[in-house]
Amino acid sequence: MVAYIIAQVDVTDIDQYKQYAARTPAVVAAHGGRFIARGGRTVVLEGEADNRRVVVIEFPSLERAEAFYNSPEYQEAKALRIGAADGRFIAVEGV
Repeated sequence: MVAYIIAQVDVTDIDQYKQYAARTPAVVAAHGGRFIARGGRTVVLEGEADNRRVVVIEFPSLERAEAFYNSPEYQEAKALRIGAADGRFIAVEGV
């Protein structure tokens, strides 16, 4: 069953965040993932509006999503995000 990682990210240092963003796609692809949404225009339909960047990544399974997130390659890229952005990352199974 497919799964998604949904991230809401508040970028605080765009230059450092760009380094993170440049390294992530290869790691996503190596784990069978693909970006569905990556920081495009958003419209808040309910709740408070904020400026967080929204990213949605699809994986073949929840296990593959977790393997991506916990992989040494992503953890190395993630180190570039620390201090450049704060966020929430959630993995959820699709239907």
